[in-house]
Order: sequence, then structure tokens, then C-alpha cells
Amino acid sequence: MLSNRGIKAPLLWCLLACLMLTGVVWLLGQRLSGIELAPDQGASWYYWKLPHPTVWTHLSAWLGYVAHQLTVWGLIFYAQHHVRHYTAGLHRVNIIALAANLGFIVLHMLQTQLFYDGLAQDVSIYSSQGSVILLLVVVLAMENRRRGLFLGKPMPISKRVTDFLRRYHGYLFSWAVIYTFWYHPMENTTGHLIGFFYMFLLLVQSSLFFTRSHVNRWWTLTLEVMVALHGTLVAYLQSGPNGMWPMFLFGFLAIFVITQMHGVGLSRRTRVVLGAIYLVAVLGVYSWRGWNHLFEVTWIPIIEYSLVAVIAGLVWIGLKMADAVRSRSGSNTPDLRSSTTAGRSA
Repeated sequence: MLSNRGIKAPLLWCLLACLMLTGVVWLLGQRLSGIELAPDQGASWYYWKLPHPTVWTHLSAWLGYVAHQLTVWGLIFYAQHHVRHYTAGLHRVNIIALAANLGFIVLHMLQTQLFYDGLAQDVSIYSSQGSVILLLVVVLAMENRRRGLFLGKPMPISKRVTDFLRRYHGYLFSWAVIYTFWYHPMENTTGHLIGFFYMFLLLVQSSLFFTRSHVNRWWTLTLEVMVALHGTLVAYLQSGPNGMWPMFLFGFLAIFVITQMHGVGLSRRTRVVLGAIYLVAVLGVYSWRGWNHLFEVTWIPIIEYSLVAVIAGLVWIGLKMADAVRSRSGSNTPDLRSSTTAGRSA
């Protein structure tokens, strides 16, 4: 174990590193100004990809992604089976994970400069957006018993389902982050820079398994809420003041008010004040935008809360099916009904 002065030290240094890496992305992006891109074909079209890709543009992105993914999965697996305890500092495997992620960030920078294309050339833009939404929804589900889902009240999700999500969420989350990271070329538009800074923070989180920083509630809340900032700014930059940015801002902030702010020990008075500020802001914006658009505020909460129920149901069905298979075969497969200390981390 490598010690430090406390819970904030790794996060502070990692935050500074993320800012510096974002600056490098901006700097290197100056070299990409002459890249010819395919014509824009609408909202479902990802603009930043080459009109005439080659075998090497495809392979460079996919090989980098697969190597990155397998490396991080391997480190999570190792930590779950060999670490199993939390520290205020960093375990050696955390240092290795941070170094590995840094190495793959540099590799993606180089890959963009040489071949440009990310995974976007081969997969839908909705797959990238969906992977992040899935990450956020699983966080809601696995935090349900601790902070509740609706104003501090938990949804009736069984402990077994929650424990399963806690045990294996690291594999899912690292996929969502790394897949999205390699989906995009490392361009330096404002939207890309905001997105990559957010991805860098999430890669840090995926490297800090079995540390107190990983479960620091203010840190994890910040990561959850940052999607509101990212989604709002990107929507505003793409479509201007009359675009869909209020849907992202107030949709994600609705989840903060309904669920997320109830998990960090805020007083009842503070939560009431935050809820009132949210309502005043919504009324102010939609008095200008038009009350006929007010319904759009509900879209993101409806989608995310509905997906929580779907995911919890699917996991419950999967666990029941696993039970049935084991009981019929007399298999010695490890029982998934309880979570171990290892499972609560990564």
C-alpha cells in the first residue's frame, strides 16, 4: 500500500492531471484543422469521421479500444481477488491502473493524429450516448438502498440485486467509459474538450478501486452531476439559446433534486432550499421559452427511473435463472446471492 496525507490527495493530483491532459488535447487539436470530414447528415450523424476510411483507420481505433478495455478489466479482476480492503492512500494496483489509463490516453492522442477516426466510423452515435446513460442508471440502482430513489425513499429493489450490481459494476462502468472514450477522435472543439475532461475524471474513478477516494460521496456526486453540465453545454453549443439545452439542464438536475442530493448528508433545510431554487429556475426559463415546452423537463427523469426498474428486473431474473441452473446441475458455481467486500469496490 502506498500512503498519502488523506482522502483528498489522490483526487487533487488526478484532477490537475486531467486538466493538463485536456490542455494537451486542445493543443494537439490545432494540427487537425485541415482534416476533411464527411458531410453532416443530421442529428443522428456523427460529424467527426473521415469520408474515406481505410483498413488502418478502423483497426487503429478498435485495437486501441480492445487493448485498453481488456487491460482495465484485468486490473479490476486482480484487485477483487488480491486486494479486498480499502485504504486512504493508493494500492500498487491503483498506481498501475492510473499509469495504464494514462498510457492509453496518450495512445489515443497519437492514434488520432495518425489515423483520426474513432469507433464512430463503425457504430451508432446512440451507442456512445446510451453507454453513459446506462452507467448513470446503474449508479441510481446500486445506491438505492443507501440514499433512496425518490426524496430519500428507496425503490423496492432486493438487497441481492443491489449487491450483485455493486460486485460487478466496475466491469460495466469501465466498458461505458472506455467505449465512449475511443468512440471520439481527440478533437479540440469545445464540446470534445468538455467531454474528454469528463472522460478523464471517470477514468480516474475507474482506477481508484478499493480506495477511500473511490467511495467519497462528494466526489461520486460530482461525477454524477457533471453530466448535466456537459449535456447542457454541448446542446447549447450545437443549437444555440433556442435549442434543447433546458431539457438536459433541468432533466439531469431534476434527478439531482429527487435522488442524488439525498445521499451526502445535507440537512433537510438545505435540500428544501435547493429544491426551491430548482423550481424557480425552471419557472424562469420556461416563462421565456414557453410553457408548451415544459414537458421536456420530464423526459430524462422518466427514462432514467424507468430504466432503473428494467435493469433491476433483468438482474433479478438473471439471478433466478442462475439459481435454477445450479439447482438442476448441482454445479459448484459460486453463489451470487451475496456480495463480498471485493464486490463492493470496483
